[in-house]
Amino acid sequence: MLESIYVGMTGLLGYSRGLRVIANNTANMNTPGFKSSSLQFADLFYSGGNLSGGNASQNYNQVGFGLNTTGTTMSFKQGELRQTGNELDMAVDGQGLFALKDAEGKISYTRAGQFKFDTDGVLVSRDNGEKVMGLGSNGEFVQISLAGQMTNLGKPTSRIKLSGNLSNTVTEQTASGITAIDAAGASHTLGLKFSVVSATTAGTEVKVELMDGTSVVGSGTMVFSGGKPTPETALMSMTYSPAGQPPMQLTLDFSTDVVFFAGQTTLAMDSQDGVGPGTLTGTVFDANGALRMSYSNGQTATGARLALARFDTPDAVGALGDNQFEVLDTNAWHLGFAGEGAFGQVHSGQIEISNVDLSQEFSDLVIMQRGYQASSQVISTANDMLQELFSMKSK
Repeated sequence: MLESIYVGMTGLLGYSRGLRVIANNTANMNTPGFKSSSLQFADLFYSGGNLSGGNASQNYNQVGFGLNTTGTTMSFKQGELRQTGNELDMAVDGQGLFALKDAEGKISYTRAGQFKFDTDGVLVSRDNGEKVMGLGSNGEFVQISLAGQMTNLGKPTSRIKLSGNLSNTVTEQTASGITAIDAAGASHTLGLKFSVVSATTAGTEVKVELMDGTSVVGSGTMVFSGGKPTPETALMSMTYSPAGQPPMQLTLDFSTDVVFFAGQTTLAMDSQDGVGPGTLTGTVFDANGALRMSYSNGQTATGARLALARFDTPDAVGALGDNQFEVLDTNAWHLGFAGEGAFGQVHSGQIEISNVDLSQEFSDLVIMQRGYQASSQVISTANDMLQELFSMKSK
């Protein structure tokens, strides 16, 4: 009967551990990236002795010694992806985990992608400030930083596209408002002067001069045939040297939408490809985990890519708390990028919520409660039997 009490106690201990696992799961039902656990049960060892005079080599007389718990297993089933509206919140739709590096250089992994750029422009976890890792070209971890990328220098003008009509009834005419941006981002307003050199049945030859104020800074010749510039002369290259800046090679494009007919001169600049300097206005990570930066001048740039890790078996993963996991078996872990194989894709502006199934937890809670009650009843019954035995002795 004493053995029965001990067996019942193993049941109480095991089911109380099960209740603790359920309580932890339920408490973290709203924790981003949380992975639920379940307690594994097993029967305890058996006696191999000959308790009733039988054959000890057979199992007729084996008696169990109660309940054992063999540890918890985590479920890495993916949780629901929920919109947050914060572009630096990220979730992985796949098996990948984000890599974090703390101040001591230790690497851990998480599914809770709640990040921000700190005052130094480094991408860190909002929870405890660990650096979010990217992968360099050599496969090594690198930090993701905005250093040196807060401004975009733009680019100087190289091509100017024009459209409109040049009047064929005058020998000299001008077009103003031609914009060129130099290497320093400064904008220059230029003009074009058109002078008819000769007119024959084969075509009209027109001299084109690029003007900076009253100064001619470049010239060329264009031939019109049938009211349109010939393909050989529709693209005109000129060199413009702004004050204090290196020379710029400009291509004037008359190839489309430029005509030479009677009427009013309407020729004007249609577009130019130069861009002035701009400041950083937004950051976002694309589906492949690459940092995309946008600037006030309309330009975009691509930065480092997030490092993702995945594992072959949950046995290679240990929970650290703070939504983080550690490597228990390096041979079962792999590094890579989003968009590659089983790593999955990154969804910006979303987080993965807990994968706790509350209905399953409540069902397991009832089972633990009944098991605990049954084990306590065994102890109560064994105690009653002992009391009856003692009362028999006193008689």
